[in-house]
Amino acid sequence: MAVAFTFPGQGSQAVGMGKDLAEAFVESRKIFEEVDDALGENLSKLIWEGPEETLTLTANAQPALMAVSLAAIRALESRAFSLKDKVAYVAGHSLGEYSALAAAGFVSVADAARLLRIRGNAMQAAVPAGEGAMAAIIGLEQADVEAACAEASKGSICQIANDNGGGQLVISGARAAVELAAKLCTEKGAKRALMLQVSAPFHSALMKPAAEIMREALAGVTKNAPVVPVVSNVTVAPTSDPDEIARRLVEQVTGRVRWRETVEWFGANGVLTLYEIGAGKVLSGLARRINRDIATGAVGTAADVEAALAALG
Repeated sequence: MAVAFTFPGQGSQAVGMGKDLAEAFVESRKIFEEVDDALGENLSKLIWEGPEETLTLTANAQPALMAVSLAAIRALESRAFSLKDKVAYVAGHSLGEYSALAAAGFVSVADAARLLRIRGNAMQAAVPAGEGAMAAIIGLEQADVEAACAEASKGSICQIANDNGGGQLVISGARAAVELAAKLCTEKGAKRALMLQVSAPFHSALMKPAAEIMREALAGVTKNAPVVPVVSNVTVAPTSDPDEIARRLVEQVTGRVRWRETVEWFGANGVLTLYEIGAGKVLSGLARRINRDIATGAVGTAADVEAALAALG
């Protein structure tokens, strides 16, 4: 029974996340302390006490979500759980890929925190506020969404940023082009075309300045082969090669998060159970819509840790 661990992305954050892990497991508490030290600030206080609007800022949400995911991993490991022995693959949704890689030892937790702070700031700064946008398109075939993006982006940028599965695609790019594409998708029969409250057009070509910053940042950290292969967002293929992983992380800044295909790949390669490690249960919900034959679980609280250990043996 192959098991894969998945790690959530932005949008799963909530004030108070990870607090009971830190209270129940000294190893989890040390993760939050390590992240605070790496960033030179008390991010833990923000995670546990808010305010929510500050936690939600990209530069805070990204390292915060990673910290909670790694706190959950350390809680499992404190009870003699071995990622290498029990888990076949790891994957993460956008920033969650960094969490997955830190869990598997590709980079240290401190370096992951610093990289995600750099990534969050770089993505925020890549496009002036208000010039980019994203929209969720519900209930329309991918080919129709791609056609709408192509029609709307003449001389501009509009592309599919996330293929989340369950009939949900997210488009990203220049605001006027995204608004037009959303309108075209509605005309083509989409059930909904919803403009998202996001601070930048993530996973679009407009993020190229951020990709270059991440290329440089990744070159400056120590990279190890992960103990478990990571299934890349941009290739939907497992790899353990540190240089290839770094290249894929750079491509991921402007590239599509192929989550539907990732879950389908798991199903086609013997994975029967997916555990979502960290805050929320967004990925578990998506997985159930993509492949009902895959069982799902979540490890985000102390009680979840006990349940997962009992199930995983």
